[in-house]
Amino acid sequence: MPTLDEIARAHTDLDTDELAWLHLLIADWQIVADLSFADLVLWLPDREGRGFWAGAQQRPTTGPTALLDDVAGTFVPTGRRKLLDTAYETGRLTREGGDPEWVYDVPVRVETIPVRQGDRVLAVIARNTNLLGVRTPSHLELTYTQTASELTRMITRGAFPVPGQRSDHADTPRVGDGFIRLDTGGRVSYASPNALSVYRRLGHAGDLVGQQLAELTRSLVPPRDRPDEETLSAVLGGLVARDTEVASEGVALILRSLPLKPEGVAVGGVILVRDVTDLRRRDRELVTKDATIREIHHRVKNNLQTVAALLRLQARRMGNDDARLALEEAVRRVGSIALVHETLSHTDEEHVAFDEIADRLGRMVADVGGIGHAVAVRREGSFGVLNSDIATPLAMVLTELLQNAVEHGYRQLAVPETDRVGRIGIQARRLVGRLHVIVEDDGVGLPEGFDPDQSTSLGLSIVRTLVESELDGQLTMGAAHATATGTRVEIDVPVAQRLG
Repeated sequence: MPTLDEIARAHTDLDTDELAWLHLLIADWQIVADLSFADLVLWLPDREGRGFWAGAQQRPTTGPTALLDDVAGTFVPTGRRKLLDTAYETGRLTREGGDPEWVYDVPVRVETIPVRQGDRVLAVIARNTNLLGVRTPSHLELTYTQTASELTRMITRGAFPVPGQRSDHADTPRVGDGFIRLDTGGRVSYASPNALSVYRRLGHAGDLVGQQLAELTRSLVPPRDRPDEETLSAVLGGLVARDTEVASEGVALILRSLPLKPEGVAVGGVILVRDVTDLRRRDRELVTKDATIREIHHRVKNNLQTVAALLRLQARRMGNDDARLALEEAVRRVGSIALVHETLSHTDEEHVAFDEIADRLGRMVADVGGIGHAVAVRREGSFGVLNSDIATPLAMVLTELLQNAVEHGYRQLAVPETDRVGRIGIQARRLVGRLHVIVEDDGVGLPEGFDPDQSTSLGLSIVRTLVESELDGQLTMGAAHATATGTRVEIDVPVAQRLG
């Protein structure tokens, strides 16, 4: 189904500001649909004046739908639906005067509401009511429809939606959560059963009708758990379009205010109220869980650093050079894993921005005193954000590759070149759900006749196992491409399916 932007760009002359106004409208029009017990369709005028395109639609959550099919993207030529033509041309709300339309054996009453911004009518909303659901209206239904009528008149004046306020956020109250109607003095003239239940959970024992809502809420909510007095009075008095949150004794509420000015003069306001106690409890649990996970990563990092320190201390006491070098390699391997856990200890998710880790690993292995000359490690491209289950083995792979480049590419030079700077390049590229990494040096290169499949090197064995088994990737080794000598190692691993 095409989007509003796609339809508008393809078929209308709406500019960026006008389209933004329509987006603000459809972010808020669920309220109108629910209060009207009706489906809404936004019709956009064709740029050539041939008719109207359906840009978006909204079904009610309070009653039966009148439109069984999705209509967004469909076209209605001029003259086929007179109500659309009249509302757009006159800028006035238009209703059917005769028999209802029949859609799939369902009688539907249609009204058209011009959508105005400033002096221009941008579009027309068709309000479609399923008459099979109509019965003798209750007090709730009468209040809903009266409020819907006032909001639609505000739409025709360009006074609704209110800029800067949206109701399409996940925790914003809906009509069905709890509906309160205020008079011009901020007193409750009607409260839905759900709204009454919400306030009873807050501690109110009686009815809401006749209560000054702001004063009542002050009496139920301690000052530390409510907004400042000016905000509380403005929102709960129905004077401004704004959300606020209050809490008391473990009960949390979100309240949204909508001033009603159908003819430009305030006639009262609507308060939508939602009990978000369970939502806030889950939020706290998630925060606690995230903090616990970060603390675990922090402790793992500290423990790994302790292990590395012990191995380093043991290496200094070794009289055998091979044993000492083996322990130093183990220190670097443990250190690469500790880097990942250190990064995870500073984030709320199990995702790692790997570029920083790669750069730190490069600086760590470049500190190779005793090989006769300096080594510089440079990264090009970006690894992006990786899941921790990829980041940890990849850090070990990168450590081994860099260390092998230093150990075997430069330490074995026949004559130390004290004025030479060895160069190791890391290239990273994300493409079509895969990560491609190249580590290339300008050292002595691979020994003649070297076969990576037959090598007994522990470092190469670790790299192959991690790349092929742990990361489900591919590993290739060969001569460097950029220099006359040197070694080039390429790894290619899937990443997209592990991100989330």
